[in-house]
Amino acid sequence: MHVAMTTSPGTPGQPNQDFVGAVPGAVVLLDGAGIPGTESICRHGVAWYTHSLGGALLGRLSRDGGQGLVTILSDAIEQIAGEHRFTCDIRNPSSPQATVAIFRSGGKRAEFLMLADSVLVLDKAAGNPKVITDEREVAVRRECSAILDGIAKGTPGYDQAREAYIEAVRARRNQPGGYWIAKDDPRAATEARTGSFAVRDLPGVAMLSNGAGRIVDAYGLARWPEVLEVLRASGPGEIIRLVRRAEANDAAGGRPGAGSPDDATVAYCRIAARFA
Repeated sequence: MHVAMTTSPGTPGQPNQDFVGAVPGAVVLLDGAGIPGTESICRHGVAWYTHSLGGALLGRLSRDGGQGLVTILSDAIEQIAGEHRFTCDIRNPSSPQATVAIFRSGGKRAEFLMLADSVLVLDKAAGNPKVITDEREVAVRRECSAILDGIAKGTPGYDQAREAYIEAVRARRNQPGGYWIAKDDPRAATEARTGSFAVRDLPGVAMLSNGAGRIVDAYGLARWPEVLEVLRASGPGEIIRLVRRAEANDAAGGRPGAGSPDDATVAYCRIAARFA
């Protein structure tokens, strides 16, 4: 398996809260989340969390001890929680957290784990690509945002409603009927989306963080088959370049909300193995 990967911070000079890395046979991509100005909650920050958790995952995957992906993620979450449990308020809803995407290929089969809203795209030799993501956070945010309907932005009423929306989303994080993300509770790993498939006739797999996935879901610059064509021809860097250009055009057109840059990360895995 050959892996090409690129990551780009949304704001130059600021820590990149995404993480991507690979070991023989496996790739890990994380998209960090947290609220700016919460150093009193966790002195380490979101970038530290995603890079630490990503490193812990790669270490376990490199040892190939036969563990399942859920166990690997659960153990890694517990390890990193233990590294700052006594210095930081890790149970606070605003403490660092991250989406997790893992792809592992070995022999005739491959497997994946998806926790929260990064994207895995199977580049099939025949037919349309298969897009895999965990949509529960998006669904929760959509449901909770109903409180904002009909309220004008910039008004006191909107500010109050937005605070209520944020609290409603937080209350459903890592809860049954809500959504799940890597944070302080290793049990979140058991709620991840997982699956496996034969690698026969599967030329490659793409993994994208939320910021890179904007090329499809926010800007509509391409559909997933076209994204894969770009990856095959030009590599992950071209996807990020197109997203950055769209963000800049939005900002120049007076739409700073739509164009606010986000950390963006892409990995494209070419699977060389073919089986009769």
